[in-house]
Order: sequence, then structure tokens, then C-alpha cells
Amino acid sequence: MSGSPEAGGAIGMRVELLPDADVDADLHDRLTRRLRRELSEAGVESIRTVPGGPAPEGAKSPDPVTVGALLVAFSASGGVFTSLVGVLQDWLDRQSARHRIVVTVDGDSLELDRATAAERRELIGAFIRRHSGG
Repeated sequence: MSGSPEAGGAIGMRVELLPDADVDADLHDRLTRRLRRELSEAGVESIRTVPGGPAPEGAKSPDPVTVGALLVAFSASGGVFTSLVGVLQDWLDRQSARHRIVVTVDGDSLELDRATAAERRELIGAFIRRHSGG
């Protein structure tokens, strides 16, 4: 699946939630599921879970498929990409912990983390322009 909007078809975007250090594997799984639910309401063609890395040392071993990353497929047209990145930004803004989200499109990654809202908007805007032809 191409990440290039110029292809006219579906775009693939990998979304990985990197939770705050105090988050255990069970909470990480619940947070990932909540994020998945919100993304699924944003006009995506499909969303699926891809395997994550090993559980952190000392953590209960979760199902390696549930705690990992999400692969989101969506239309290259209609502003869906911008909406999805907005969903991610809004989700992070509502969290009390300092989670990070890594978004990867066509090998290009953007990490959303402890930046101020203004800094995040600037980074997100540049990332969206690179991947939406705008």
C-alpha cells in the first residue's frame, strides 16, 4: 500500500502509541484500543493492529498483537489524512500522561509528544503538506 497521495488510491499510515513510562501493558492495550476506536470514526477504509515489540521488562506479557501499532488505510482524497492527524493531536491533548504517538507514512515519521500545542501544529502542518501534495 502506497503512502503517496498522488497515487490516487489508499494511503497506509502506521500509528504507534508509545505510552508514558508508568503505563503497564494492560493500560497500554486499553489506550491503543481507545485510539483505534477514535481513528475508526474518522472515515478510514480499514484499520488493523500490527504486532508490537516485546513487553517492557517486568511487565505482564500481553498478547503481542494487541499492544503494538495500528495500520490505517484511508482515501488519498477528501481531506481524510488531515482529519486523522487532527484526531491524533486531539487524543494526545486530552491525555493527562505524557504519551507519544509516532505516525509513519511512506517511511517518513512524525513523533507527537511533549511539544506545546503550537509546536505540534507547526510540525503536523509540515508533515501533512509533505504527504498531501499541499
